[in-house]
Amino acid sequence: MVEHNCKTDVFLIFYSVVFRKNRIDCIFFGTLFYFCETNINERKCIAMSNTIKIHDKTFTRTIAHQEIAGEVKRVAEQINKDYAGKNPLLLAVLNGSFMFAAELMKHLDLGCEVSFVKLSSYQGTNSTGVIREVIGLSESITGRDVIIVEDIVDTGYTMQNMLETLGTREPNSIAIASLFVKPARLQVPVDVKYSVFTIPDRFIVGFGLDYDGLGRNLPDIYDVVEE
Repeated sequence: MVEHNCKTDVFLIFYSVVFRKNRIDCIFFGTLFYFCETNINERKCIAMSNTIKIHDKTFTRTIAHQEIAGEVKRVAEQINKDYAGKNPLLLAVLNGSFMFAAELMKHLDLGCEVSFVKLSSYQGTNSTGVIREVIGLSESITGRDVIIVEDIVDTGYTMQNMLETLGTREPNSIAIASLFVKPARLQVPVDVKYSVFTIPDRFIVGFGLDYDGLGRNLPDIYDVVEE
């Protein structure tokens, strides 16, 4: 809760909406709307920021950053135990996992390495649905213990294909760490050894996840509001 001077903020709100609205795609309602309360001595405005709008959709905050950080730390501590004395290679899948990977790495007490990769499933201009290349993987993974760091596992097809592709490079082991898993969406069996959150089938943004390119920078997780 932040207090503001009403007269000043009303002007800034007007300026932002009228003169800059064509340049804003992601808008915090808390920046636009203030609830004012008046008494004899002073007038206060209270900004609310639990709801945001990205493009044409409205989202509401459901998981605060503090909870995310705590759960990621829990998973990191388990990885520390499982890989004690080893030197695992973390493969962070872009674009969505970058914030998760960074938070996870802060709590790993291992001599681990990290590499950021992208997955290509395109032939010409059409997606084949099959991963043809893991872009950015310059390190040899032969004999290595690999941990795939993913933002979200839903149908499982991407992870299944990635496991098959990496398996041809003869690693010692491969495990999956995912920030989110949607069991209701799984179409193929995938063993996510390190799952931070298990969630129902809902559309979320924040902490690396986006809606049409926006929202990745949000520190919290937001659910779409069904209209």
